[in-house]
Amino acid sequence: MDKIVLGLPKGSLNNVNRGNTHQLFVDAGYEVRGYEPGNESNEINISNDPEIRAFLTRPQSAPLELVRQMLDIAIIGEDWVKEESVNSEGAIKKVGDLDYGQTRLIVAVPNDSPYTSLTEFFRVNKERETPILCFTEYPNLTKQHFMNNEGYREIFGEISPIVQVRGLVDGENERVQIINSDGATEVYIAKGADIIVDNTQTGNSLRKAGLRELETIMESSAGLYAGPSCCGFKEDKVKMIFEQLFGAIKARKYFDVKFNISNEKVDEVKDFLVSNGFCSDEPTVVQGKNFSQVNVLIPKIKFPEMLKGVKSYGASAIIRKNVKQYVK
Repeated sequence: MDKIVLGLPKGSLNNVNRGNTHQLFVDAGYEVRGYEPGNESNEINISNDPEIRAFLTRPQSAPLELVRQMLDIAIIGEDWVKEESVNSEGAIKKVGDLDYGQTRLIVAVPNDSPYTSLTEFFRVNKERETPILCFTEYPNLTKQHFMNNEGYREIFGEISPIVQVRGLVDGENERVQIINSDGATEVYIAKGADIIVDNTQTGNSLRKAGLRELETIMESSAGLYAGPSCCGFKEDKVKMIFEQLFGAIKARKYFDVKFNISNEKVDEVKDFLVSNGFCSDEPTVVQGKNFSQVNVLIPKIKFPEMLKGVKSYGASAIIRKNVKQYVK
């Protein structure tokens, strides 16, 4: 049987406090073994879908694995796709956004730095004798952002900054050096770096390290991405996978609500629910002898207002449940 090869993210995107991709697959109806947060296996079993073969993968390497056709699809943050796609634009296609794992890629400097922008940073430091040191997990995006900066172009023109990834060194401008870090990037300022480029969700780790944001390079969230090997039957399969996953994501924004209402009030309550957008399409009504049960799928943010309204019509036995899946 031909299978679609799926990369599931290791790290923060499978953290219960951030993304919990494992729970997303469970909510989407998949029987997943070996991917429980903190207890992941390298090869993951999705027992109720034999057409999927799943592997644990680092978000940093997943884009390369897609381009090299080692994976057909993967869940990755857009920041890593952009970082690894600088020289292979178009090889990876976004199937769809999954609306979790939100982060921003930012430029940061010490709190007491006088700079208000990256342009000002380069202008102030143009006469210094020692090189500007920038540490980051995103050397490609950092290089691109620096070279597009007005201050950098004024001083250095089109000369590429030095980029060092472990023992590999590229570029000509030794006055600006971008050095790859392997996590905990914010601590490099305390060790002597001038500036960092890092991702942040809340900014708490930056503030604890005595840093502040200078500017944002990009915003990012988790998405389902496909490589060049995702063709033929795999294209149809990946659309189905995304629909199931997105249905689980969307369901988190809704409540399934049931309540009883006297038969004389049913039409009024239906009009109230529909006119105020308190149901997805229209209420489901099961009529009894004296009372009817009304069932609606309602956005969570509208629930307090809806509850107040239906109680004013005499609703009783109100039950509210979370929704696992919503495929429209």
